[in-house]
Amino acid sequence: MMEWRGNFSEEDFAAKPNGSPISGLNVWGAGKDIDTPPPRGWLLGNTFCRRFLSSLFGDGGVGKTAVRYAQALALTTGRNLTGEHVFQRARVLIISLEDDADELRRRILAARLHFNIPASDLDDWLFLSSPGAAAGKLMTTDQKGRAVLGQLAIHLETEIVANKIDLVLLDPFVKSHSVDENLNSLIDDVAQVLSDLAAKHDIAIDLPHHISKGVADPGNANRGRGASSLVNACRLVSTLTPMSPDEAKAFGISEDDRRLYVRVDRAKVNIARAAGAAKWFRLLGVPLGNTTELYPAGDEVQTAEPWKPPETWADLPCDLLNQILTTIDAGMPDGEFYTQGNKTTERSAWLVVQQFAPGKTEEQCREIIRTWVKNGVLVPFNYDSSTTRKSVRGLKLDNARRPG
Repeated sequence: MMEWRGNFSEEDFAAKPNGSPISGLNVWGAGKDIDTPPPRGWLLGNTFCRRFLSSLFGDGGVGKTAVRYAQALALTTGRNLTGEHVFQRARVLIISLEDDADELRRRILAARLHFNIPASDLDDWLFLSSPGAAAGKLMTTDQKGRAVLGQLAIHLETEIVANKIDLVLLDPFVKSHSVDENLNSLIDDVAQVLSDLAAKHDIAIDLPHHISKGVADPGNANRGRGASSLVNACRLVSTLTPMSPDEAKAFGISEDDRRLYVRVDRAKVNIARAAGAAKWFRLLGVPLGNTTELYPAGDEVQTAEPWKPPETWADLPCDLLNQILTTIDAGMPDGEFYTQGNKTTERSAWLVVQQFAPGKTEEQCREIIRTWVKNGVLVPFNYDSSTTRKSVRGLKLDNARRPG
């Protein structure tokens, strides 16, 4: 009895040494794959990478566009504007599906002015588009609800080739298609169109995306609005979240200014090891100088710059820390000892820290005390208070654990 070989001919089987047919799967033998594959095509830090989709998830009005435009300018100028390593200067195409052409120009001008970038530095490197409805969508659906390729995908590929684009920033993703955003199968079809473009042209594609309503949750990739297939398709996902009230208190930021500080947290980095701490940006308004007789003040437009929170232990030399510890260990003039208690009293140990380091906030001073107690530098103990005539809690120094 002859062996079944489907529709393959003898020539098909003879073409392979092991007798298997040549299919469309492009199978290769791992045992003979001894050449080292090329490195991934990182463009900016671990934010954008060739052949992969990325996204920044955030609520509306938080600053996604300001942060992404600053990162785009870092790439197009080859300058470290955002605290991220620029692997190579790259050509960027920004497709704004939310702002009209004038507003897009204002946003780019604000970033240019803030970072002192002449327009000439962007010539042949940064390309802008605000196509409106005329450009169509990446995908639409027919009368039976099936996904249909739209004109935007065709226009996008044309510009990628014509301008030798390295990164496409499609902002926001929700406006790039008209399929049901809650259907995983349809959103997966849209993402596949972009993934294919990224692979075919060796480019990175970024898709800023809105999150679902609810309490802010830094680093939660599942907060993305609509179907989960988008986050599944993106290999590099971060979240953008305003500074919380507790963070503002710790950093000494007023409640009025708190929302001007935003944090970027890695939510999904499955092609590289995830970075540790959050990356912070400060949002600021930049006067454009576009004054007229009717509008003498002109416009002030938002951009973003990297920002570092004050470090709790920064500018605290070892001898100063030991002076603080010696004072806490000696106790108060009336024989009482300092305490870690949450309620602020004259015995609060954090007040001693602030006495020697007046630039530190209350929360930073408390954090220093908490760390010393946790590490056993300061040891809680009970003693009889001469003031209250009761046994109370105080702090003593373990000299063997002094800094330095």
